Amino acid sequence: MKKFLLFIVLLTALAVAGVSFIAYRPIIGTGEQPLEFTIKPGSSVRSTAGQIADAGLPLNPLVFEVLARATGKAPRLKAGHYEVKPGTTPLALIDQLVRGEFAQEALAVIEGWSFRQMRQAIAAHPALKHDTAALSDKELLAKITTDHTAPEGLFFPDTYRFAKGSSDLQIYKQAYGLLQKRLNEAWARRDPSVPYKSPYEALIMASIIEKETGQRSERNLIAAVFVNRLRRGMLLQTDPTVIYGMGDKFQGNIRKRDLETDTPYNTYTRAGLPPTPIALPGSESIEAALNPAKADVLYFVARGNGTSEFSNNLADHNRAVNKYQR
Repeated sequence: MKKFLLFIVLLTALAVAGVSFIAYRPIIGTGEQPLEFTIKPGSSVRSTAGQIADAGLPLNPLVFEVLARATGKAPRLKAGHYEVKPGTTPLALIDQLVRGEFAQEALAVIEGWSFRQMRQAIAAHPALKHDTAALSDKELLAKITTDHTAPEGLFFPDTYRFAKGSSDLQIYKQAYGLLQKRLNEAWARRDPSVPYKSPYEALIMASIIEKETGQRSERNLIAAVFVNRLRRGMLLQTDPTVIYGMGDKFQGNIRKRDLETDTPYNTYTRAGLPPTPIALPGSESIEAALNPAKADVLYFVARGNGTSEFSNNLADHNRAVNKYQR
């Protein structure tokens, strides 16, 4: 009997040692490719172990189950899509499932994009669930907010990370919420003299600044030009609004007749701001719109090297145009 008990104790010790060895041994070796798997909602620990094995991970289902139960974490495993990277041990994998650290995908929304470009990028992302694909712009916007009827400019350009298989509506809601947050924060610290009646008007101006220059150092001066023009009742006369109003008719070149053809977005024919933003502005353009430079400037022209020449009277502006454009 003593020999039998000793045998059982020895066998148990060997089993524990074997499981412990496996528990701290990487599932995937260094230099190998990460592996992905999906755990369905409502899965038991045994079913979870089976789904992991079925996905091709070299991890014995029984060992996974024993470890999950022994650590008391079996009831806390979360469903979702996961990625196992080289060096991950079984115990680390269990912790990953407990924390719900899903496989992360990324989508970049670029400053200056139109909402149309944003929709195209989201629709083309293979890791998203495309719940909004059949919706019109207005229908999509209605699922996010009831405060606006036009979606342009309402989504913050940033890199968004999400779990594979997430609804694309999640990206839109996150981008809309972030834009509102950044805009309201900037509005709260605005120069009190800016001539906007609402944060939305500031957003329209920010979108124009975003399209007018990619130079960080010039955004506040560009803002000063347009703000000074608004204060004096001058036309904004900015090409990007005209181009936006042309829509698909724009073929890469803006002509004199385009500047003379009236649309709601033609700031050569209509006073004040256009009815909506014309692009997705970033933080720096929003800040510039709400805190323009204290400068007596009314005109600017591109020098051809990415920078602009600013003037406070038409004569100087015409000389700059002749120098840099003609």
